[in-house]
Amino acid sequence: MLIELSKGITLHPGSFTAVIAPEKKILSALNSNADLQRFLFLYVCGNYSRILSGISRTSNNFEVRRPFTADQLLTVIHEASHTIVFVEHDPTLFDGAERLFVPIASALRQVGREAMVILWAPASDRSFAALIRQADRIIEIVPEGPPPDRFGFASQRSCRKGGVVPRAQKTLEV
Repeated sequence: MLIELSKGITLHPGSFTAVIAPEKKILSALNSNADLQRFLFLYVCGNYSRILSGISRTSNNFEVRRPFTADQLLTVIHEASHTIVFVEHDPTLFDGAERLFVPIASALRQVGREAMVILWAPASDRSFAALIRQADRIIEIVPEGPPPDRFGFASQRSCRKGGVVPRAQKTLEV
């Protein structure tokens, strides 16, 4: 089981890989691999997901867990017994929980010994940089062409204060 991000860049089982890539690139990698339907796939995202609605999920082996705090994220990681664990990074989980950077990174690395663990973010931030210190591999895919408008996790911080959700995020109603 391999996931090809780009030509010559593949993700392997038995590792914890941090990936910084555009949403379209990671969606393409997940949706174009038919083999992923055969494996137990755990998708972990926090308060908002940028890509979950774009992933084709036709398999019964696809599970979604949504922790809303860093403590819950740590619990989800410890309970993971899947072949593939995909974590969409949400920096809002770590507001006031910086003490959990090392335990969560260690848990991701531990689970990565038995599974393929992917920690994904479209851009790096302080909490992502702290988590990837224990990653086996760090892959950054930069989009071609001129740099896009400023869009990343900095806009999420202003989102929380201003009450406006950035256009690329979707809010799930209760």
